[in-house]
Amino acid sequence: MISRLPATDPALRRGVLVTTGGGPGGAGVPEPLNLAAIVDPAVLARYDIVGFDMRFVERSTPITCGQPEEEPGGYWVRTATHQSLKDTAAEARAYARACARHAGWALPFATTAQAARDMDVIRARLGERRLSFLGGSYAAMLGVAYGTLFPRRVDRFVLDSPVDYDHAWRRFELNRLPAFEENYAAFTGYVADNSAAFGLGATPAEVTETLRQALAKAAVEPIVAGDHAWTASELGSLAVIATFFEHLWPVVATNLAAILAGTPPPIPLNPRPAALPGTPGVPADNHTAVNLAFRCGDNAWPRDLSTYRRDLTRLGARHPVFGPSVANLNPCAFWPVSRDNTPPLATNRAPAALVLAALRDASVPPANSTATARAVAGSRLVTVDKRTHVPLLSGQANACLTGTVTAYLVHGRLPEQDTAC
Repeated sequence: MISRLPATDPALRRGVLVTTGGGPGGAGVPEPLNLAAIVDPAVLARYDIVGFDMRFVERSTPITCGQPEEEPGGYWVRTATHQSLKDTAAEARAYARACARHAGWALPFATTAQAARDMDVIRARLGERRLSFLGGSYAAMLGVAYGTLFPRRVDRFVLDSPVDYDHAWRRFELNRLPAFEENYAAFTGYVADNSAAFGLGATPAEVTETLRQALAKAAVEPIVAGDHAWTASELGSLAVIATFFEHLWPVVATNLAAILAGTPPPIPLNPRPAALPGTPGVPADNHTAVNLAFRCGDNAWPRDLSTYRRDLTRLGARHPVFGPSVANLNPCAFWPVSRDNTPPLATNRAPAALVLAALRDASVPPANSTATARAVAGSRLVTVDKRTHVPLLSGQANACLTGTVTAYLVHGRLPEQDTAC
């Protein structure tokens, strides 16, 4: 299913600007309204903004793995410090089998390259010779896939913090561990500097220990705060939000302080994804099912448990906060479809794109954007020195970055060289 905001000035209309949600697993149908609040009116005058739910997401033949609810953040992860590798493997194997049982018909076709082919079907059905695109994070990687498969149908592409297509997925996830730890340390420093407000510790070490103990406690028995019992995974999802978005530090710290005090968080952040109210027929675990389907389906994951044991030993000690989770195994180790489905970046022959990045992005560290910009010949990289993810789409862009995006989409002008905004 697609949504469409017509160009506000038909006399200036250039074509369609396609967008979708990140994740993978995020909805794309609501994105035109979100994008309209971010981009310059001159962009809205020239493009129909078209959003679409990727195959198997929400309004597009949604799949399920038969689970009663979403995983926190829509992302299946288990922490090695909370349960053994043997128990995690048993849980992951059961989850993969459930996905095969409930969505086996879809899993061979859940790849980024196939979603890119869907984009081209949308282009054709809209009657457009070429399309422009603006997407962030995973959606930006989807844009790279489209350019690789359909270079002659690319108009103007803005890729906000694209995942390095050559490194998706396990290598990408392990490579971002240092940035996770660095940003989390910065967050605990902020909380310590404001200890009078949050009461979680007067030094970064004290804050880190307070939160570690809370996670360990919640892994045994959820922490009841008001009418919700917070699991370790849900508390961990709040820590990940803080790691990704510095501007949300006050919100996350306030909520964590409240939860640990046994009171409802005053500024709710839903730890589990949900479809927009009024969206019919979306299975209870749709976003998690799609996230796994695409991450497991894009390429083969290690199947030997000794690989995960070795990574946990090595990276768990080096990155003690997130290593035991990120380096752990997940259902991809037991996925029924296991082959490489990712066309390499080196085969991309698309026209030059505008690539954006935040220098202290932990979700998609800037090396990913750099690799993408180098692979798509003639592309320009524009960076901001912020601790955030998808700086344009998260609303954290400055005037320099926003102006560069506007100049490119409206006039086709790329910067003469890579630019630090």
